[in-house]
Formats: sequence, C-alpha cells, structure tokens
Amino acid sequence: MTYEQLLEQAYKKVKQVDTGSARFEIPKVQGHFEGKKTLLTNFVQIASHLRRKPEHFQKFMLRELASSGQIEGERLVLNMKVPSAKINQKIEDYVKEFVLCKECGKPDTELTKEDRLAFIHCLACGAKHSVRSKI
Repeated sequence: MTYEQLLEQAYKKVKQVDTGSARFEIPKVQGHFEGKKTLLTNFVQIASHLRRKPEHFQKFMLRELASSGQIEGERLVLNMKVPSAKINQKIEDYVKEFVLCKECGKPDTELTKEDRLAFIHCLACGAKHSVRSKI
C-alpha cells in the first residue's frame, strides 16, 4: 500500500470533529407569572446545561435583574415580574462572562478559584482568564 492509501484508510477510521458553533446552544428560559412573581421552571436545567452551580447562576441573575428570589426545587422564584426577553438576555450575558472561553470561544470551561480570584479554565485549549469573583 502507498502512503496515500494508508492515509486515506486512517482518515476513514478517525471520528470527525464537529467544528461548527451550533454545538452549543444557550437554552431559553421557561416560566410564567404568578401574581407579582416570576417563576423560571427550567432554571436548574439551564444551570446544569451551562455546567455551573445553580447558586452561582442564581446570584448573577438576581443581581443583574435587581430582584430578590430563591431556588425552590428545580425552579427560581423572582419576587417581581420580569419579561422572558430580559431574562434570556441576562443568561446570554452570563454565558459570555462565565462560560465561553475568551480565547477559542468554546463552552468547555470550568470555574476555579485561586486565593481570592476566580478564573475560567478552558478544557479545550487550556487558556485561563480571570473573571469577576464578586457577583
């Protein structure tokens, strides 16, 4: 066999890597109003999809929406009416700041703390960036 034939055979056995950016999709919030409260029914699922602790995600959302609230089971209860478009925008802001790698743009990251500083560590490219630790 020639080198080209062996190379062709090897390429057929190698799994194709998905290079498209459609691999990671930010989930849309689901919820409804109950009196003066907003219930986000898929809050914990969104947090697990982003691979972040619901508590960290909750702190960010409450601060950004200037609201008080608490996690009840799988959902987040906000003590005010907030339109879903505004909530989805804040989720996108969270993803840009605390999930996506600033270097390669991939979502394969983890939040780590060193001393009193928080960092995003990318598992795909190995980059490390500081993020605001106080939210």
